[in-house]
Parts: sequence; structure tokens; C-alpha cells
Amino acid sequence: MTVVVNLPPPPSLTWAILTGTSLSIVTLTSILGNALVLVTLTVERHLRTPANSLIGSLAVADLLVSLLVMPISASYELTQTWRLGRAMCDIWIILDVTCCTASIMSLCIIALDRYWAITDAVKYVHKRTPKRMMVMIGVVWLLSLCISIPPVFGWRKPEDTADPNNCLISQDHAYTIFSTFGAFYIPLIIVLAVYYKIFRAAQARIRKRINSRAKMGLSQALQSRIVTQKKILFSKERKAAQTLGVITGVFVFCWLPFFLVALIGPFCSHCHISDVIKSVVLWLGYVNSMVNPFLYAFLNKDFQKSFKKILFGRR
Repeated sequence: MTVVVNLPPPPSLTWAILTGTSLSIVTLTSILGNALVLVTLTVERHLRTPANSLIGSLAVADLLVSLLVMPISASYELTQTWRLGRAMCDIWIILDVTCCTASIMSLCIIALDRYWAITDAVKYVHKRTPKRMMVMIGVVWLLSLCISIPPVFGWRKPEDTADPNNCLISQDHAYTIFSTFGAFYIPLIIVLAVYYKIFRAAQARIRKRINSRAKMGLSQALQSRIVTQKKILFSKERKAAQTLGVITGVFVFCWLPFFLVALIGPFCSHCHISDVIKSVVLWLGYVNSMVNPFLYAFLNKDFQKSFKKILFGRR
């Protein structure tokens, strides 16, 4: 996503070196991490499952952010002047909004897929087809394009394109509401609600399994085993809560600051949001593309084995 306005004079050399190094690390780490996920999905046949196709779509979106959006954003950040012309500005903003929105929406459909797999496990095994996954992925990218393209067809203010040295996303009030809610706030509500339901459903299912065994009730040895299983239950619940908490927390931490600034800025003419804050929240959003491979693939045991095999030749 893009939000840069009223850029100051070029920064000092020290600031430029530190900033350039930091942004390069984020960009390269994101490229390598997401590329590794896609290579692994391509090479390892056993990982080409319908569920993992959603992780693949997420990796594609994040890789495109890393390759096509971050380098130009970093250059703009360092020079603090747009030098690529109006047409390239429009293309860059479309790529930025489309890919970032697709990344966020991919997190949504991954959450929904996990929820259906837990709450309707028997039926969803048959519904979870490659065709269904492709339709879900197609909807994500189509919606992302629908959010990114309107400003090119006039849904913006004349002053948004007045300064050739600035490249701004549309500051039109109606478009701001449409894009921020479509790209983030609605997906955020869905992710929070779904992950809460996933935790509650998993919690209920594990407890039901333990209680059904307890009712069978028989020997003291079996009762002792049930007590042990209950301890394991609470351990699993805690681990599930921690995992879902980390996934949700990272998503909110990375993107909420940016979308608060993006929503408030056009409506609050007397609010002075410094360019430093705008830059920090923008790149904090990009960082989400860097950490997604770690949260959704690198922590997966099947992916871990395949990564070791690809990188180190280990089975």
C-alpha cells in the first residue's frame, strides 16, 4: 500500500545508509523466504495439497510485493522524490494495492479454510478440492484488483496528481473508506472472528474426546490415563491459543498502524502526521510479507523437512 505526502528535502548520508540497509534486509529476506516456499511447493509433490495452494497464493502475493513494490518504495523513500513519471506511478500504486490486498485476503481464506476443516471435517474433506481452492484464490485476486484500479479511472482528487515529484494514492474520501475497509478492516474482522471460532471449536473437540473416554470409565489404570490426557489437553489448548495469538497479533501489529494513518489522513486536515511515521507504518505493513513465510510455512513440520532437503540435501 502507498501513502507518501509532502516529502522533505533529501536526508543526510548517514540516515540514507541506515535506512537503505534496513529496507534492503526486509526486501531480500522477503524475496528469499517467499521464493523458498514456492520452490518447495513446486518440487515436493506431497505438499501440493488444496490447503497448501492457499499458502502458495499468499507466497505469490508477498513475493510480488517484495520484487515489484518494495524496491521502488525504498528508492522513493531514500530520494524522497518521484522520478518515474505519472504512468509508472499509477502502475506502481496498482501493483502495491493489489498485491498487499491479495496478501491480506489470502490470510482470510487460509483462516476460513482452517475453520471449515475443523468444524466440518468429514464433509469438508470432499469439498476441499483443487477447483474450490482455485476459485477462492481467483476471488481474492479479482477483489484486490477491484480495490486498486478505480483511481486510474478518475476516483481521485485533481490535486493527487498535481505534483510530478510525488506519487500518491487517491485521497478521495469515498475511495479511502472503500479501499481501507475492503483491503483491511473487513478482512481483519473476519480473521479475528474465525480464529476465535477455530480456537473454541478445537477446544470443544478435544474436551469432548477426553470426556467420552472418561464416561467409559473402567479401570483405575484407565482413569489415571484420562487424567494424563486432560493434562495434555490443557497443554494443547495453551499451544493452540499461543499459535493463533501469534498469527493474529503479527497481522494486526503489521497492518493496523498503516490503515489507521491511511483512514485518518484524508479526513483530518489539521492532523499533522509526520513523514517519518508514515514511512514507518508503510514499511511495517511490508514486513508482514517478510514474516508470513515463517508463520504459515516454516513452522509447518512437513515444510521444514522439505526445506532441509532442498537447502541441505537432508531427508
